[in-house]
Amino acid sequence: MTFVLGLTGSIGMGKSATAAIFRRFNVPVHDADAAVHALYRGRAAPLIEKAFPGTVADGIVDRARLGAAVFDAPERMKELESIIHPLVREEEEAFLEEISPLAPVAVLDIPLLFETGGEKRCDAVLVVTAPADVQRARVLARPDMTEEKFNAILLKQMPDPEKRARAHFLVDTGRGFASAEAQVWSILACLAGRPGRVRRHRAEF
Repeated sequence: MTFVLGLTGSIGMGKSATAAIFRRFNVPVHDADAAVHALYRGRAAPLIEKAFPGTVADGIVDRARLGAAVFDAPERMKELESIIHPLVREEEEAFLEEISPLAPVAVLDIPLLFETGGEKRCDAVLVVTAPADVQRARVLARPDMTEEKFNAILLKQMPDPEKRARAHFLVDTGRGFASAEAQVWSILACLAGRPGRVRRHRAEF
């Protein structure tokens, strides 16, 4: 039976890079963000246009227009989530059903895992972390990013210390790529001998 490992982390922590390491180790990864992007170009588009008129052009959701429609509007954001989350869940379930007979471990890459209760669908959770100054430097180096945008994003995410406290595994990307890769390898080695759900594990390098 496939062991489902939830992968999450705040903006700028290196979650995508960690997911890529799992893929290099031939671990199947379902990317929730990628699923949303595909849905915006597919079956979610007409549903979103109905709820948010003018946010779809040529059958594709205009993310800037949609963002403007839900910015500072919690009720509208909840409405959008009520459309998208069930569709992403369907994609996730199809992914797990497809790889279940083949993979001992699968990763669900979900940015807002704890915030949406997604940890309940996982056998364990890995939180990707980094020192706050490293996180800030990474995020502010992104095009069109500002301190204001960064702080607004942080307000919508569970604080990193709380995520770390709830994690079964941690990967600290602030130590460099080679260390992150070694930490992932250590986690996979731990899971290889697991009996059911794992206890909390910390790899030190």
